[in-house]
Amino acid sequence: MGRVVVISTGGTIASRWQGTGFAADARGQEVMATASVPEGVTVEVVDLFSVNSPRLTSAHQLTLLRTVHEVLADPAVTGIVVTHGTDTLEESAFFVDLHHDDPRPVVFTGAQRPLDAPDGDGPANLYDALLTAATARDVGVVVTFDGRVHAARGTVKTQTVAHDAFANPSGDALGSIGFGRVSVPVRPRRPAALGRPAADGPLPRVDMVMHHCDADPVLFEAALAAGAEGVVLVATGAGNATPEFVEAVAAATARGVLVALTTRVAAGPVTEIYTGGGAVDLVAAGAVPTGILRAGQARIAVLSALLAATGPDERRRILRHALDEPVATGTGAGAPAEPAPELTPA
Repeated sequence: MGRVVVISTGGTIASRWQGTGFAADARGQEVMATASVPEGVTVEVVDLFSVNSPRLTSAHQLTLLRTVHEVLADPAVTGIVVTHGTDTLEESAFFVDLHHDDPRPVVFTGAQRPLDAPDGDGPANLYDALLTAATARDVGVVVTFDGRVHAARGTVKTQTVAHDAFANPSGDALGSIGFGRVSVPVRPRRPAALGRPAADGPLPRVDMVMHHCDADPVLFEAALAAGAEGVVLVATGAGNATPEFVEAVAAATARGVLVALTTRVAAGPVTEIYTGGGAVDLVAAGAVPTGILRAGQARIAVLSALLAATGPDERRRILRHALDEPVATGTGAGAPAEPAPELTPA
């Protein structure tokens, strides 16, 4: 069915016992040796790094993005599989998806059990990912886990240790995998891809601050004092905080800081319903509501906007473009996505 390149980055799927706990130390070939390969598929392995995913940085994710682009420069490649730790997989997958404009799929997968576990889920997940990378088209970046195919956008880790670790709490999976077949009856409508970020220069700081009972803007202001160019406010309910946060957001956006507004609630969109410090006032103060995206992916959207532009107005425009709410459609259906911002790839 084709030639698939596996990019190995570590995570539980590459983890072994270290005496006190598990940590990633296996190389990509060792991970691949645990799984069957679908008939007709040839596999090449790129060992990018081998780390536990909580240790990943934006620099790691930029390296991964550039590697994906370099691999896809070869027209003989059918698709890509990225083996990744589950803790931050949702962030890396969405970052690559925002900058992915190729019909060939990039498939993220991993495991909830370590490399040598007798009840390990890694081999089946890897087989499913290889099959998806070899056969799917025009799905963007997807996550395959426990027999399901999920769009990168909106998909988060919903279980700490169970095998069915990923879902979009606000929507359905794109499809399923079973009996040697990949079924993807819908396609995600995605905004046009952002240009590839520049290859050099310092990376902007983007922080997250959560609202709660008795919360005040102290941590929000501490993020700004630490040099944050972007902040994600993780609000309550449909996107609500307090008048004090509204004042802090207004002061930050007046200084050119990019502020995104999400919620700590698992499912549903951020919606302008309440005043008195609610989303109505926070949006009026300059915060950009992130729809169904939760904190980790909202932060990635802010990071991509900061990497793409320098002026505050252009950054806000690119952030809104990246947050375009997709609609799952049948193949070929749906309205066209908004045109991509004018960017200069590196």
